[in-house]
Amino acid sequence: MFDYAGHGLLASAVKRPLPGDGPQAIGAILDRQLRLDPHRLALVGRSARYTYGELDQQVARAAAVFHAQGIRQYDRVAACLPNDVDIIVALLACARLGAIWVGVNRPLAAPEKAYILADCGAMLYLTDTQGSEEIASQRPELPALRRVICAEREAAACEWRELLQAAPPEKSPALEVDPFAPAAIAYTSGTTGRPKGAVHSHHNILLPGVIKVEQREFGPEDTQGVMLPLTILNLVVLAPMVAFQLGACCVLMDSLKPQDIARWVREERVRHFASVPTVIQDLLTSPLVAPEDLATLGHPDIGGASISSECQRLYRERFGRPLTVAYGMTEAPTIVARVAHAHAGAGSEPQEELCGTAVEQVEIVIVDQDDRPLPQGELRADMRQARQQRALCPRVHHDAGLLEPAGGHGSRAARRHLPHRRYRLSGCRRAALHSRPAERPDHSRRGQRLPRRGGARTVHASRRCGGGGAGNQR
Repeated sequence: MFDYAGHGLLASAVKRPLPGDGPQAIGAILDRQLRLDPHRLALVGRSARYTYGELDQQVARAAAVFHAQGIRQYDRVAACLPNDVDIIVALLACARLGAIWVGVNRPLAAPEKAYILADCGAMLYLTDTQGSEEIASQRPELPALRRVICAEREAAACEWRELLQAAPPEKSPALEVDPFAPAAIAYTSGTTGRPKGAVHSHHNILLPGVIKVEQREFGPEDTQGVMLPLTILNLVVLAPMVAFQLGACCVLMDSLKPQDIARWVREERVRHFASVPTVIQDLLTSPLVAPEDLATLGHPDIGGASISSECQRLYRERFGRPLTVAYGMTEAPTIVARVAHAHAGAGSEPQEELCGTAVEQVEIVIVDQDDRPLPQGELRADMRQARQQRALCPRVHHDAGLLEPAGGHGSRAARRHLPHRRYRLSGCRRAALHSRPAERPDHSRRGQRLPRRGGARTVHASRRCGGGGAGNQR
């Protein structure tokens, strides 16, 4: 049993299983497709291509490696690796053991990486040669860190590869994992201070994929791509988690160069990816990218920053399909609001500052600093306070919409016939929203190492996901 109180977390009193016949915990995410078609392609990276059966074998070997290194349930395993098959294999192996995954962004300086490793209490750290060298000087500050493993495949002596080859998959221990127990910690960027860790359960990480399966927006033939760093948990949720729940393939792109992205999309027939405005601009302006290169691509989700209406219009004209503008949060995890292309109208684009309406599994609630709901209508924040908090708070309008009723997953019929309040958020910037999950932190334990409440507090996004999971830290 996870010690929620000991970590300053409040466990959810409501624990509803995810709907459908899919996995309830991340470690079982491959099981359905293994029964249906283990020879279907599951994962593509620069160094390897795995079917579901082959990926399952690699994950079993990695779990055996972690177990041999002393990793047990709720221990933290951190990774700072590029987008390739090893980071996904390690993440799934971690989930099978009930350990907690922590992604460490590669561009961070050595002291910043060390802070995250110390803050989460990582016991094992997977990284490349450079990462191993730069963390060596920080080891005295990392008493919990027992092992650093080099997982650079190009290195002459790749310890991770050697350990995987030597580990028999049948040695992987079987473990019953609580879907509502912590599965991963996602760290914020630290814009308003030190990075803060958001603790997410298996349930919450899998929920966005369940919604995608239920909506039938994508199917097993719709390859999901990812070019943004998979050390960011939001990208793990949006790409490999969704792909595996669909029984589809996930393509791991290891370059942000427009010609490389175009090649990945063309050769692997990528149907969808989530990206940022700078990548879209590069795809638009590069002479090395032709419209036919992106012929299989549907409507990419674009977030991370505002994208101009002109850029959206040019993308539609050049590549023949509109973009879907989205707003995501580390604490959610991932997308909480979206402006679908269908809402923009024919020949028009969404307003540049429009965040959209809440996605099906999220309800947006406007509260004051004491968490009391504010009345309906337009809300304008004190801009001096917003500037002090380094966040431009949004204008919020009440709007009629169809959103799943709070407290249940619902069905399409329910969403059609049970109208629910939906807020349209305009002009949001990062850190302007904070999630309020089912497990909320116990603020009487602020002395704990786990993160404190921070950032803009004017607007909170209340996650009513039919159960919740491990609590996000604020």
